[in-house]
Parts: sequence; C-alpha cells; structure tokens
Amino acid sequence: MSDELSAQPLVLTVEARAHGWRVDHYLSRLFPNYSRALFQKAIEQQAVLVNGLAVKASRRLRVNDRLSVQLPTAPDQTLPAEDLPLEILYEDESLVVINKAAGMITHPGKGNYRGTLAGALQFHFDSLSDAAGALRPGIVHRLDRDTSGVLVVAKDNQVHHRLSGQFERREVTKEYRAIAWGVIERDSDFIETHVCVNPQAREKMMVCEPGGNARHAVTFYEVLERYYDFTYVRLFPKTGRTHQLRVHLRHLGHPIVADRLYGGRPALPKSYLDPAQPVRRDSRKPPEIVDDADVLIRRQALHAYRLSFRHPVTGAQMEFEAPLPPDMENTLAALRNTK
Repeated sequence: MSDELSAQPLVLTVEARAHGWRVDHYLSRLFPNYSRALFQKAIEQQAVLVNGLAVKASRRLRVNDRLSVQLPTAPDQTLPAEDLPLEILYEDESLVVINKAAGMITHPGKGNYRGTLAGALQFHFDSLSDAAGALRPGIVHRLDRDTSGVLVVAKDNQVHHRLSGQFERREVTKEYRAIAWGVIERDSDFIETHVCVNPQAREKMMVCEPGGNARHAVTFYEVLERYYDFTYVRLFPKTGRTHQLRVHLRHLGHPIVADRLYGGRPALPKSYLDPAQPVRRDSRKPPEIVDDADVLIRRQALHAYRLSFRHPVTGAQMEFEAPLPPDMENTLAALRNTK
C-alpha cells in the first residue's frame, strides 16, 4: 500500500457494538482491504482523528465517537472490469440490488482475480463505493462463491457506510432457502453456538466452545417441506459469521445437499433418488455420478432468497426477493416426486 493518503477524509460515527474496541481494530474491521498495521501507521501520522483529536492506536472507542479517517491509497489496486452478465433486481442513484449467480466469487482473493462480481460491477456501473478498498467496489456484504441470491451494492461511500451500519447493528433481515440431507424433526428452532476457524483445515469453520477467537452465532430455521430423506428449510441468520448457515446445518446433523466442504457430498444425482438404487438412504458412501445429465445439483443447495433493509438515503423500508435458481427448483421437483 502507498504512503499517500486520501485528501478527503471519511467521517464515521461509532455504533454501540464497537464500544470498547481499539480504534485500529475497529478500522481494520470496517475496511478489510487494509491491514491493521497500515491503520496503526496512519494513526501515527495523525490521519485518524477521534472527536477532532489525534489518538494512539490503543485508544478505546465509545458509542457516538466521531472518527475522521484519511484512508491510504493503493497505487496498483486497479480491478479490471469484466463484461459478465448480472441479474439486476433494482437500481437507483444510491444502490443496486442483484441476484448473484452460483459459482461467481464476490470479490478477488486467494489468487481468484477474474470472473468476480466486483469485476462485473466495475464494467456495468460508472460509480461505486470504494470504502472497502479498490478490490471490493460497491461490496457491502458477500455471499460464498457457490451461494446464489440477493446482494446489495453501494454506489458511493456515504451509502456504503450507512448500509454497513445496518448490517453491523443487525437491522437487516436476511432469509435463505436450503435443501438439507435427512429429515429435520422440529418444525422450527434456534441454533445457537460459537464458531471459529477449524485449526486442521483453515478454509473451514467449526462449532467450538466460547472464548479465544470464537464468535457467537445464531440462526433461526423453519421447515418448509419434508421428503423421505431430505428437508427444504428456510434460514434466518441473526449473526453474520463466515459459513454460518452451512456450519449450523452440519452441526444439526443435516448438512446442505452438495456442500462438499461440510459433509453434504459433492453432488446429488437423479439416480440416487431411485428406490431401486442399492446405495441410497443414509448411506455414507457418496452417490455415484453416472453422467452430467444425471446430476440435479453439484453446488451447495443454498440461496439468499430475501433481503430487507432501510434505504440509506430515503429511510424507506425495502425488501427484495430472488427466485430460486433452476438447479434448486429442479432438485425440489425431483424430491417431490420421490416416494
């Protein structure tokens, strides 16, 4: 990153959740494209002020503190625009709501710099926020690569921060739809755990005991339909932890269909639903894939179905739905015909 600082500072108000946080920790959480060490350097340069005063990186924040932040600039962080299709559900001068396709990475990372939603946004829109860094233009929140559904994008930094604040304060309502292995017995319930990075496989999360780096995670679920050995369920995450819904359904003993990372097996073939299939029903052996035409779904059967939030400029309550994608619709149709 460059030593050069933006000429126009961003002004932020500290929300209740961040009370007691160190100022450098708070800023690195708000702006994940920048390291904590880089913010510490900016604080030393008095590029970060709290209530108009220079502070140390260790300064603990209080609710309603006013931060003025000059972000470091990035000399070579230009994200190439890519002419990729986007399904736009809504657009105005402040924001865009899209239905993200399964298989599309939200933003570049870990060597994946092409084919991203961020690159597609750069191509389709002239103005996007850069509050999360140049590699995440407009990106307020994210969906996993193979999760489809509703996602909101900010066109300027003020809109970005107002939307981020709603997510931070848990004022946004998110509803997901999922198809899980096995029959979930309760019609509805809360799943409340702590989660952390799996030390044996750092790309995965796991349920763990409280303490250390564990994060509190809460999901409410409601069963929509049951089949012989599958359940169609809707999920309402009350917290926003990485892979939360996938980890929670695995913890419940009902991993999401075709979620290879969390025990959902790599794909679901039509032939597996045939009662004459010898390896079927509760078998630990992955179902055999006869050919591509036999596959109903080969990515986690998880879809961000509905998103509700206040418009960051007008204050109006807004709600958007993304219809189920064909692979999930086809899977449900096949399950409904299974005896």
